[in-house]
Amino acid sequence: MNTLEHVNYTVTDVERTASMLQDIFSWQICWAGPSMADGNTLHIGGNSRYLALYSRSDIPVRDIEQHVGVLVDDLDEIEQRVRQAGYTPFNFGEYEPGRRFYFIVNDQIEYEVVSYA
Repeated sequence: MNTLEHVNYTVTDVERTASMLQDIFSWQICWAGPSMADGNTLHIGGNSRYLALYSRSDIPVRDIEQHVGVLVDDLDEIEQRVRQAGYTPFNFGEYEPGRRFYFIVNDQIEYEVVSYA
């Protein structure tokens, strides 16, 4: 089943934002650490669906792409559908525990497609 896994957005302070979300929604931090391009990332919510908070001190928040993460069973099939729809997948990666790629659609909305299969 293809389902929403996460939404990634950039904030000025991941710890401050996480604290607010814990206070309001009682969400838990599932992961935190360094991220790509010398930033900091924190996942908050649950292990299978979460907000990914990202910060990087040298780039203003408004200049960093936000994205929606979609969990899929068959990454190769979805890549083919993305291409058939006229979009260009990029930034392919394999990491523990899965694989992923990104694509950008209308209005510059970026999607990360990830599979743990």
